[in-house]
Amino acid sequence: MKMVIVQITEAEGKQIPTGKLISQGAHAAVTAAVIAKDSYPLGYKLWMEGGQTKIVCRADSPEKLEAIFMAGKVAGIPTSKIIDKGKTVFAGPTLTAVAIGPAPAEMINKITGQLPLL
Repeated sequence: MKMVIVQITEAEGKQIPTGKLISQGAHAAVTAAVIAKDSYPLGYKLWMEGGQTKIVCRADSPEKLEAIFMAGKVAGIPTSKIIDKGKTVFAGPTLTAVAIGPAPAEMINKITGQLPLL
C-alpha cells in the first residue's frame, strides 16, 4: 500500500517556493487519507499500519496533474487535488498537487510509474 503525491514545481513562469511546495503536498496527502478512510477503510487501515508509504513525484503542468487526478478517479483509487486559492504566491486559483492512494502499489504505478521523483 502506498500513496503518491504529484506536484508542479513552477507556475506562472516562476519557481514555487519550498514552503509552499511542502504545504501543498501535505494538503494533498491529508485530503487523500481522509477520503480513503471513508471510501476504502481496509486500504486505509493497512496503509496506516504499514508505515504510511508516500512517494512524491513531479508533473510538468497543471494539465498533467488534472490528467493524473482523473486517471486515479477512473481507477477507483482515493484521489485528491489541491487548488491553491491564490492569496499569497499565485495570482489566482492554481492546481498545485494531486495525491493518489493509499492503494495497492500496482494500481498506482499504472498511473504514476513514469513520473520523475521530486
